[in-house]
Amino acid sequence: MALDAILINKITDSLQDILPCRINKIYQISKTEILFHLKTSQGKKQLIISCHSIYNRINLTNRSYPTPEEPGNFIMVLRKYLEGASILRIEQVSLDRAIMMDVSFRNDIGDRLNWKLSVELMGKYANVILINDQDRIVDALKRIPPFENNVRTIHPGAVFKPIQRQDRKDPFIEKSYDPSIPLTKQFLGFSPLLEKEVKYRIDNGESFADIMQKIKQSNKLYVASSNNEALFHCIELKHLKNNKSYDINEGFDIVYYHLEEKDRIKQLSGDLFKFVKKQIKHYSNKLIKLNEALDEALNCEILKTYGDLLYTYNINDTKGQNSIELENYEDGKMIKIPLDPKLDGKANANKWYNKYRKQKKAKSYIEEQIAIATKELVYFEAINEQLTIADFNDAKEIKDELVDLGYLKKQKVKIRRNKKPNIPSFNTIILEDGTKIMFGKNNIQNDYLTFKLANKNDLWFHAKDYHGSHVIVQTTNANEQIIRLAANIAAYYSAGRMSSSVPVNYCLVKNLKKIPQSKIGLVSLSSYKTIYIDPDLDIISKYKRD
Repeated sequence: MALDAILINKITDSLQDILPCRINKIYQISKTEILFHLKTSQGKKQLIISCHSIYNRINLTNRSYPTPEEPGNFIMVLRKYLEGASILRIEQVSLDRAIMMDVSFRNDIGDRLNWKLSVELMGKYANVILINDQDRIVDALKRIPPFENNVRTIHPGAVFKPIQRQDRKDPFIEKSYDPSIPLTKQFLGFSPLLEKEVKYRIDNGESFADIMQKIKQSNKLYVASSNNEALFHCIELKHLKNNKSYDINEGFDIVYYHLEEKDRIKQLSGDLFKFVKKQIKHYSNKLIKLNEALDEALNCEILKTYGDLLYTYNINDTKGQNSIELENYEDGKMIKIPLDPKLDGKANANKWYNKYRKQKKAKSYIEEQIAIATKELVYFEAINEQLTIADFNDAKEIKDELVDLGYLKKQKVKIRRNKKPNIPSFNTIILEDGTKIMFGKNNIQNDYLTFKLANKNDLWFHAKDYHGSHVIVQTTNANEQIIRLAANIAAYYSAGRMSSSVPVNYCLVKNLKKIPQSKIGLVSLSSYKTIYIDPDLDIISKYKRD
């Protein structure tokens, strides 16, 4: 759900504790997200601003985010003017979905300038605008030229026009309300969700003034679920069940981080999803056509029979005929033989013999192509499955794999000297007894864990007959609890995560071998055991990842 202005008011309040602060670095996370590294009296902080059409927000964050190698033009402008600048004030604009930041910095000749940064969080119109001390726009994340909007132009050099204030009452000042008019029409900042919650509370004996007082005092974010959608606000949503409370900034991270991650992967990884699905469709269609061609090639013996019969019966004069019926000497049945009316009997026979030899030769070629297409389809189905559970680093490694295999073109990047070799970003869980469980979420991670990091006496787990994670358990004493946890990880991070009683094979690493001439991540195993497990993320989530 989108933020309403009352939630933005609470976020603005939470940001007052870090003021004044210094902007150390500015990064672009995606086309719609900006990350500020701040130095505050409380230590280093990160402030994220998202102008996504659905997930727009602003909050402090502890998460780690990827950054593109080439930032956009607006980020370069922000870096030019605001890196090293101080944020002196953060204030909500008229209880609307907009925040104004006062920033102060010195220009090239040492003069101090006081500029503004307008953060507007209004759905598809969400934007970040840099404004100079003459109220002119320096630049914006999303430029809006005059021919798109002649009322409020967002373009370098244009005069900045503030968002027009809505003609509604301030709910923090008013003590009463008109029950005949929707709250969203009466008051500033109300969303349909908050209106529903306030009316539910009023119906259950609370007063409007008391509810607004609780909202004013709140510094929490309450998250509930309805129809598999996360709904949240700064007061408990009593009309919904299973509310969980978080610090308001932490809550936004929990709600939004993974929602935005798939968009981040698409934007920064060249839309891997689209490419992989295109490959799956291509090889699926190719297999259909190849199988049809194989069926035709398998029937090539009838072509030889046509030629044999024409020679056996010494058919010569066939010019002008489109077909001829002859008795098959093997079973006594009549066979209708198509003819080329331009050719005589021997020439027609030779034509069928030539076609027979071509199709017989084609049979082995088609079977070879079917085997190749089948392997490619299985490979891309596995990649597609890996992308469904990938974070940004996982997706980047998948892209690197596709580049190395020649499926994607390699982008030109600046060569960095003395660069350490990249180690795949696999996941690690350390149990209380010191047992280490490691698992990969793509082919590069799986191959690294299984054949480079694991010891020969470590345990290896993988969901049987599913694309999925390689799980390595480093222990000399694997009890039933450890085995079931590792099997649960292997089952959940596989294509069988939505199934029950998923079979998981496990064995010692020394019983694994790479399949010759196969892509990375594929193994053959011997002397293994199988356990059946119901995938359960809640069990995995209890264990802290390193």
